[in-house]
Amino acid sequence: MAMFRVLLLLLAAVLALLASLTVVKAPDWSPWKLAVLAGEFGHWIAGATAILAAAVLVGGRTAPGWAGATAGLAALATGLLLVPTWQAWRLGRELPARLEREFGKQDPGRPAFSPAAWFGRDPEPVAVETFVPAPGLPLDFYRARRSDGRPAPCVVVVHGGGWDSGDRTQLAGLNHWLARAGYAVAAISYRLAPQHRWPAPREDLLAAVAWLKGKAGELGIDPGNFVLLGRSAGGQIVQATAYAFPDPAIRGIVALYAPSDLVFGYVNTHENDMLKSPALMRQYLGGTPESARAAYESASALYLVKTGVPATLLLQGTIDALVWYRHSERLAAKLAEHRVPHVHVALPWATHAFEFNLHGPGGQLTTYTLAWFLAARTR
Repeated sequence: MAMFRVLLLLLAAVLALLASLTVVKAPDWSPWKLAVLAGEFGHWIAGATAILAAAVLVGGRTAPGWAGATAGLAALATGLLLVPTWQAWRLGRELPARLEREFGKQDPGRPAFSPAAWFGRDPEPVAVETFVPAPGLPLDFYRARRSDGRPAPCVVVVHGGGWDSGDRTQLAGLNHWLARAGYAVAAISYRLAPQHRWPAPREDLLAAVAWLKGKAGELGIDPGNFVLLGRSAGGQIVQATAYAFPDPAIRGIVALYAPSDLVFGYVNTHENDMLKSPALMRQYLGGTPESARAAYESASALYLVKTGVPATLLLQGTIDALVWYRHSERLAAKLAEHRVPHVHVALPWATHAFEFNLHGPGGQLTTYTLAWFLAARTR
């Protein structure tokens, strides 16, 4: 019995530590994906921790000290695991007014956040067609599901991975959701570091957009109606590309947890951060900010913002362990300075990849803001 009590106490302590990742940034040495589990699936785990707390209190009357400690830890875990639900509800209440002020009134047809959506089904997958616009750079194409017969707007998705890894198949659930919502999706590949340095990914993105325009009739897309969406490193690529090379066909930019100032990023971290990001930047940009200043600046959206750049949607967690939230915060301030329509959605509980669970707090707010933004910016 004593061993069983120790195990329950340890379980409650582990659950409380997991739940703490909804309010504090994951340490550099930790598996950061546990923060996704806590933040985007924690509402389900909270049910188990609440049952554990109640069961211990009821069954532990002969050992009140152990019962109090174990139940207290389980209750603490329950409360922390429900923090994202509370914060997403609050954020969802004020989000429509912000979106309407910047992008005009739209109707996504559902609330920004609702616990009822936890029980929703994932979008039915659409068929994926793979093309090879350039040698070694395949592209996955998701045809829009729409009934009006009109050419569809196209969302070009650029994956993350620290510029030296990742591929176009990442987090494909959102691509299927977009296709079911009436938007074609092109998930592209790009050349990776260290074999290929910046601006190789910029060149690959521009080439992919040109290829899509040339195949617009065959693919059923509108060649004047693109939105670029990038995650993490991919967000850096789409921002720096679209801001530096204006194209009327690019109707908007969506960047999820993306670094926007690589000089700032380099000098405000350390060699042993979670990503070992200084080494990643050196191999991507060909040196340090001192030795490769032009590359750092041309890859940094913050240096490229000017009046007339595409409207921008930024989403990032404020306890992101991989990319400091100040990147999105500073870019939003720069966009405001130049009167560029934009919305910055800061998720207080979230880390990287918060949209992994489309029904979780981060996933719901992501699809809601995307639906609004795409409806407002595409024709």
